[in-house]
Amino acid sequence: MEALWTSVVAVAGTLLGSVVTHVFQRSAARRSERFARSEALRQERIATYSACAAALEEYRRGQTERWYRKREDADGAAFHAARDEAHRLRTAARQVLYRVTLLTDDRTVTLAAERAYDRIRDLSTPEDPALWRARDTEAKQAIEAFVSCASPLVR
Repeated sequence: MEALWTSVVAVAGTLLGSVVTHVFQRSAARRSERFARSEALRQERIATYSACAAALEEYRRGQTERWYRKREDADGAAFHAARDEAHRLRTAARQVLYRVTLLTDDRTVTLAAERAYDRIRDLSTPEDPALWRARDTEAKQAIEAFVSCASPLVR
């Protein structure tokens, strides 16, 4: 009889050990999967937010070139080329803004990116150089504000 109870305890202990091991392994696998997903999202956000800041800076540079070429000769080939390049850069910036919108749940990040885009868009219209400089400063500050707003999401 004693041998029977010893066998029952041994089998029960083995089964209990298997069940407990399975539960802990499943829990560890879930944690590992969650970490991998969050790290992949963080890396994608870093890439997208960096690309957005770069695209906005390029768009700002294109708008600046457009503004200067227009002052030189509004009917000249250099102005038309600069205008076309600014339009291409605007499209590239919009594409990255869409990626930012898709990757973040934080509406303030999206709004900061949109605000920077709007400030840059307005760079080509002022006639007064002082107004242009003020808008250029606003555009730079808006890009920096976007980066500051987005950076906590990738730390």
